[in-house]
Amino acid sequence: MALCPLSRVLLVLTVLSLLSTTCAQAEPTPEAISAFNAYVNALEARLAKQHHSADTFFYPPLTPEIEKRLQQGEFIIESVTPSTASSLPGALLHDWRGTAFAPGATAADFERLLKNISSYPQYYAPQVLQARVLSQQGDHLQALMRVRQKHVLTVVLDTTYDITFGHLDAQHGWSSSRSIKISEIESPGTSSERALGPNEDHGFLWRLNSYWTYEEKDGGLYLQIESVSLTRSIPAGLNWIISPFIQKIPRESLEFTLQATCAALKK
Repeated sequence: MALCPLSRVLLVLTVLSLLSTTCAQAEPTPEAISAFNAYVNALEARLAKQHHSADTFFYPPLTPEIEKRLQQGEFIIESVTPSTASSLPGALLHDWRGTAFAPGATAADFERLLKNISSYPQYYAPQVLQARVLSQQGDHLQALMRVRQKHVLTVVLDTTYDITFGHLDAQHGWSSSRSIKISEIESPGTSSERALGPNEDHGFLWRLNSYWTYEEKDGGLYLQIESVSLTRSIPAGLNWIISPFIQKIPRESLEFTLQATCAALKK
């Protein structure tokens, strides 16, 4: 007998609550890290190739039909994770892409927004709680951000990123953000606050790389973000319960990022 909607929700809540308190998982396996790095290297090689020419700047290309949908305010969000890469030893790889159009915005506007790290808590609240630049040299910087994800469970993470900006010309640009450290925070904002160690971490997020591609055209700015993450695998027998939830989080996160970015550009 199929679960009624309410029973299914309650079951998901119960399972996730149990997982959060009892199923801490060590760092990802060397095999998972190696597979993630290989996937990222191939993705970055593809991005470098497409960013070499204005004719191939977006992938897939923005057809007139897609541009019209974007200009009407639609966000196009899709999972682009190959089936062969989604499941790694003890881990899951997720690759999602989102595209939007910000009317009236320019490439220069967007670059200023991306580089203004300290303003992220203002523009990306409530997900970004704190943000600051650790070091900067030209178009390369490192930044520390405290982020919060609330999807049934509330998880707070301190994340350190290596960020690089690049340009083809005044109308075309891109950026890459690669996580170099992610720590799950226990009891954030209290006197008991501490970063969990590798054997205490629940594996909600082990790696997160984000890649922006943007083009100024048609009286505004076309924006595309591709996000690749590595998380813990789903325990055996629970895939049917948790998999829809796991798929929902990246979609909602990308949608929030695009909405917040377009709103910030309007200001």
